[in-house]
Amino acid sequence: MKYLKLILSLSIVVAFTFMVAVSCTATMPFGKGGAQLWGENCMRCHNTPPPTSFGDEQWDVIATHMELRAQLTDQEMKTILEFLKSAN
Repeated sequence: MKYLKLILSLSIVVAFTFMVAVSCTATMPFGKGGAQLWGENCMRCHNTPPPTSFGDEQWDVIATHMELRAQLTDQEMKTILEFLKSAN
């Protein structure tokens, strides 16, 4: 009986851990999110304005310039842009 409770408890912990891991993977299919990439890549060289400082079209222009300067991949820049535009 003691071992049955232990096995049941461990099974619940494993199932819960698996569900959390799957849900995290589903929300971030490319690894890092836009906010994290923005912080790591943009803030390393200069102070960045809040995402609400510019409109979508302005962020497009800034992103095109900074993608080259920061040597970001297309996917990284798209992820950052989605984050920045979501503030508008």
